[in-house]
Amino acid sequence: MPFAVYVLGLAVFAQGTSEFMLSGLVSGIAADLHVSIPDAGLLTSAFAVGMVIGAPLMALFSRKWPRRRALLIFLTAFVAAHVVGALTPSYEVLLATRIVGALANAGFWAVALVAAIAMAEPAARGRATSVVVGGVTVACVVGVPAGALLGEHLGWRAAFWAVAVVSLPALVAIVTSVPDERPTASGGDTPEAAEASETAETPSAREELRSLTGRRVLLTLLTMALVQGATFCAFSYLEPLATRVTGLGAGWVPALLALFGVGSLVGVTLSGRIADARRSTLVVAGMASLALGWIALALSAVSPVATIALVFVQGMLAFGTGSAMISQVFQLASGAPTLAGSFATAAFNIGAAAGPWLGGLTIDAGCGFRSPVWVSVALMALALTTAAVTRLACPLPLTKATVVMKS
Repeated sequence: MPFAVYVLGLAVFAQGTSEFMLSGLVSGIAADLHVSIPDAGLLTSAFAVGMVIGAPLMALFSRKWPRRRALLIFLTAFVAAHVVGALTPSYEVLLATRIVGALANAGFWAVALVAAIAMAEPAARGRATSVVVGGVTVACVVGVPAGALLGEHLGWRAAFWAVAVVSLPALVAIVTSVPDERPTASGGDTPEAAEASETAETPSAREELRSLTGRRVLLTLLTMALVQGATFCAFSYLEPLATRVTGLGAGWVPALLALFGVGSLVGVTLSGRIADARRSTLVVAGMASLALGWIALALSAVSPVATIALVFVQGMLAFGTGSAMISQVFQLASGAPTLAGSFATAAFNIGAAAGPWLGGLTIDAGCGFRSPVWVSVALMALALTTAAVTRLACPLPLTKATVVMKS
């Protein structure tokens, strides 16, 4: 695996920390900037919306740029947004920096996924995807708890400074390790890809969008959004579930969040080793297992042992399946070499934004703190149904190998 792929994972780690760390900083931000807790919470919503909108827009904006230049511009803008955010005394300016940071993060994600796949050998592209996605899981394990700890002892601004500082080594490493080549229709930076690019132009934006709006691709993106919605619906309300239903003390919450992150890291690591050979099987089995796992958690949430075990297992299944689905989008949308990553990023973040909102509605309706887990079950049922419809209504075309086998 090229060193540059791990560099991209490091940058995604810093950005993932920024995306999720505000959950432990809202009280400090509200008190310092003299706003309400809900207003401070809007900073997280602004980031999520910026990710959803920014992924396709930034990918379109930068699709003709050399990959190294695009990555450096997006990561520099991300660092600058956090420096301004750490310095400002204004809530409005901080809100603006969250939107700018999200747009930069979305653009970086879209380019990084394409670049990682292009730099990897064809047989290792699923593993390359898992390394990039793994940056988010490491953020859940290390970055988010560390950000909360910094916020508690040194103030919320220290967490913003830390994200900016952690991003600097990635900036230097991108300069020295990522090839400064333009995206090609062949989708690779190998000598063979460079030779192919002499005769194959990068598809136009209209051609790429046409590839991404095919029925099978859209249904796959919808399935991904539903799976991520189920994951973040339950994950967002893990604290009240653990303390008010399971009966664990508040001191267990950071450990449970870290355990979920460890499971996620294990999941993307295993997925990267399996997905290139058995991607479709992995996705179907992972989705079915996730659905059963959420049912088991909803039914056994009163048991500390069951809850602790299932938090690890569901983290592993959720991110292992999610990274395989991102690889699947690239496979299905091969005619969109520069925009496929942005659509996958947008689908991921639509689920991340919608899941917690739906779970919150059930709690507000008085359905109790198990209800978000049941919402996750419902979302997984919809995801499995959508996947079944996709396979039945939009079968993959036969490859030459398949024809030989059939004959």
